[in-house]
Amino acid sequence: MSPHPLDATGERALLAAAQGGDEDAFARLVEPYRGELTAHCYRMLGSLHDAEDELQEALLRAWRAIGGFEGRSSLRAWLYKITTNTCLSAIERRGRRVHPVDHGPRTDPAGGPGEPPLAESIWIEPFPDAALGLEDGFASPEATYERREAVEVAFIAALQLLPATQRAVLILREVLGYSAWETATTLGTSVASVNSALQRARATVEARLPDRSQQATLRAIGDDRVHEAIGAYLDAWYREDIDGVVAMLTEDATFSMPPQPTWYGGEGGPEEMAAFMAGGPLSGEWRWKHVLATANGQPALAFYCWYEPERAHIPFALNVLRFRGRKIDDVTCFITRSIEADAPERYTRWPEEPADPRRLEAFFYRFGLPERID
Repeated sequence: MSPHPLDATGERALLAAAQGGDEDAFARLVEPYRGELTAHCYRMLGSLHDAEDELQEALLRAWRAIGGFEGRSSLRAWLYKITTNTCLSAIERRGRRVHPVDHGPRTDPAGGPGEPPLAESIWIEPFPDAALGLEDGFASPEATYERREAVEVAFIAALQLLPATQRAVLILREVLGYSAWETATTLGTSVASVNSALQRARATVEARLPDRSQQATLRAIGDDRVHEAIGAYLDAWYREDIDGVVAMLTEDATFSMPPQPTWYGGEGGPEEMAAFMAGGPLSGEWRWKHVLATANGQPALAFYCWYEPERAHIPFALNVLRFRGRKIDDVTCFITRSIEADAPERYTRWPEEPADPRRLEAFFYRFGLPERID
């Protein structure tokens, strides 16, 4: 299905008006592409906040250049070229974002809270499925990845490990289904360079990804069994049954909490995961409520924690779940609370810290989640 609901006549009319200086016509012309371009920027940058900033810059560049658009390519391809190169410039300025598991070794829970939180600008962020703006989950027939597969946390994290050009090549070729020639034209390079970059990028990404995408895994499990597994996990969570929670995780499950660089599990196994739970979220000191959600094409749990100054449960973290079989094998816990505290005794007491407005917006309000639970 075409990503653009305008017919050819309507698009030509808007294009002519835009080239004549009509800003409203330009806005209407590019609006149908906004969702997929936002997702493209997110894949490149790992952050919806950054993605929207760079898309705004890209559309400003497109508006300034629209008078010179001659129709040698489709308008969609022209917009992707501008957007891709805008993102490449942003990566040069800002560096890359990462997942905590890729930032450093796992944390031993016996060693205390670990390092203080780091600046939010180094971490990948979650993506609301509604922002894809798609009527279905599939890209062009030439693409390797479904569009929802291509926003899964593991895929986004793997992309951020690639040099910028390799990242762009992999996305253009395997998410958008561009040919090698189209990719080379977009990036201003040769087909040989594109093919070489793609080979290296594939090797890096495939080494980091699970054997199955979440979309394939969730389809194989089925909605009913996914809901049953999440229900059992939550039941154990609210009873503070640490063994029950750990039983719903795979043996090598990981649990991370950006902006804190520490993460738990992996080779540490169930014993270390249980020790982390006992000293942290299931210590009995925190009072939880939740709302079911989805993020990055994956099930998610929006956890709210009691905050005494407001006498309510307020947003604490969006926990994005990844399944392997019928068990959870990764929890990425995007925390909303302030990261300004610099003393270990404070940042281990995050429920007592105020929420950070930008993180609230990015991790809760963009997902249509409530501001509080009274």
